[in-house]
Amino acid sequence: MRNSHQDHLRTSRPASTRGGHRAKSRTRRIVISGGALAVAGAATVAVSLASASQHSGSTTGADHAVFVQGNELDGNTIHVFARGDDGKLSPSGTYATGGNGGDQVDAPTDSLASQDSLVYDDDSGMLLAVNAGSGTVTSFRVEGQRLGQRKIVSSGGRFPSSITVHGRVAYVMNAGGEGSVQGFRITSEGLKPLHGSHRSLGLKNKDIPRFDTSPGEVEFTPDGRNLVVTTKGNNTVEVFPMKRNGLPAVAEPVVNKSAGGVPFAISFDATGKRMLVAEAEKSTVTTYKVKRDGKLKILQQPLPSGQEVLCWLVRAGNYFYGGNTGNSTVTGYRMDKHGKLSLTNEVGIATPPSANSQGVIDLAVTEDERFVYVQNAVSGTVDGFRVEADGSLTKVTTAKDLPVFDESGMEGIAAV
Repeated sequence: MRNSHQDHLRTSRPASTRGGHRAKSRTRRIVISGGALAVAGAATVAVSLASASQHSGSTTGADHAVFVQGNELDGNTIHVFARGDDGKLSPSGTYATGGNGGDQVDAPTDSLASQDSLVYDDDSGMLLAVNAGSGTVTSFRVEGQRLGQRKIVSSGGRFPSSITVHGRVAYVMNAGGEGSVQGFRITSEGLKPLHGSHRSLGLKNKDIPRFDTSPGEVEFTPDGRNLVVTTKGNNTVEVFPMKRNGLPAVAEPVVNKSAGGVPFAISFDATGKRMLVAEAEKSTVTTYKVKRDGKLKILQQPLPSGQEVLCWLVRAGNYFYGGNTGNSTVTGYRMDKHGKLSLTNEVGIATPPSANSQGVIDLAVTEDERFVYVQNAVSGTVDGFRVEADGSLTKVTTAKDLPVFDESGMEGIAAV
């Protein structure tokens, strides 16, 4: 998978209540399956930007861009950055999605508590974004560093928080209520609901879910034969075997017990035959084989990194990078030709942590796999790193002035 002549309007917001729960305080104590962790919150700042579609004058690679979802409660936006050949970012425009962002109950740093809430589909040239607060999904046509042809469609459920694409089919994971997955056809006119694709996840959340009981991600296996969903609170990895027409072959998912506690993000190796699941409870990664019938086979038991609250996981070649929101670090993993996963170094950190890069959440890798971009929710920044030959990361850029986490905050990032 995957700024410029624009006016910035900043307004301070007092602490308030919304949706029956308190706004975030500066420090929150998180409990995940019995483990406690203090996480620093952000100052009460919300950022609202006018829609724009103008380019900066910086030199960039042709059609190279990074997209960041603002997830603002009063009007979700996509922040576009032109990407230079050296990985550096420059502002290129901000676009309203036509929907509202969302904030899960008691979310510590990540308002959507999910991976892949913003997805770029290379085949169709479309950028897909969830509007969790509106129950909708927005599609844009990507034209270099510009976004056009905005289309909005119902997500088919409450609080959409993750998207996956295979071929001309997209599925959206709805985290609210009982949870669900809903399929769509990708057309020149945007997303069209796929009749007969809706499936319940059987959860027991409210319309706005708790961050620790909501599902973490929906993801197609690379061959498109299975659709996979992680459920954090139930500690399960649930699989829908798929038909060739893009519909689930079963009424209910095949439920697999997670090998590690609080399964969150999903990634696949370069062959597409091995699935990696990041587990937040003890910051571990388990390697599985997804069988055609939806059952999982453990290929490698949970691998710990020594970091805190691993939630996000992306691949760059034979390396994987995990975002640890508990202590704001990025872990590097290496997979050898036999499929064995190991840390890239003894301390489990791919790049030195920074005091100016706090609240590490979602990550994105460029299509050429040369650069990794990391969202820092508490700092309101995105750091860009060059992937070195040994798997270490070298910082090359920092984009600033993005929506800082408080009542909500940015979440979702994609790169091309």
